[in-house]
Amino acid sequence: MPKIAEIEYTPNPNAVKFLLKEPVALGFPKSFPNAEIAANDELAKALFEVGHVVSVFMQDKWLTVTKTDDVKWPDLLPKLAAPIRAASSISGQTAEATAKREFNKINDEHDEILKKVHAILEESILPALAADGGGLEVVGRVDKQVMIRYQGACNSCPSSLTGTLAAIEGMLQKEIDPELVVVSV
Repeated sequence: MPKIAEIEYTPNPNAVKFLLKEPVALGFPKSFPNAEIAANDELAKALFEVGHVVSVFMQDKWLTVTKTDDVKWPDLLPKLAAPIRAASSISGQTAEATAKREFNKINDEHDEILKKVHAILEESILPALAADGGGLEVVGRVDKQVMIRYQGACNSCPSSLTGTLAAIEGMLQKEIDPELVVVSV
């Protein structure tokens, strides 16, 4: 049973981050952008069943819930806390499950640009996004265009399409190629 250690508001007014005392997802993040995709995950399914939930994003000992505009957090938070507290912890998983995350969206495993993109994201960008209850995945690359998809609190945050995207693009241009363009899909 994951216990809630703390609830943090994120830069996205429609997303909160629950810090937990026990893990709900080890290694790889788990993203549920809708109830249909969440149907096979006990906790994500239960959170969507509360209502007013747009997406759920889990990683290690935290999860982010994004809500609809028509409900206020003080009304929704107590309803979300119940399924989180009732959920099973996954702390008994093997060390293999806790291994360092490896990206699996590389279109070509020999693509040196994507390898560099992943390394920079893993080192500099993903920890900052995770601190705000979000993340991203690299969808692929076409020529000088790198496609990413935001997850968790970042998925619907106004900052992700402006400041954050520009910062990611600037970092990749500086470190890899000044002609790279980053597109959110």
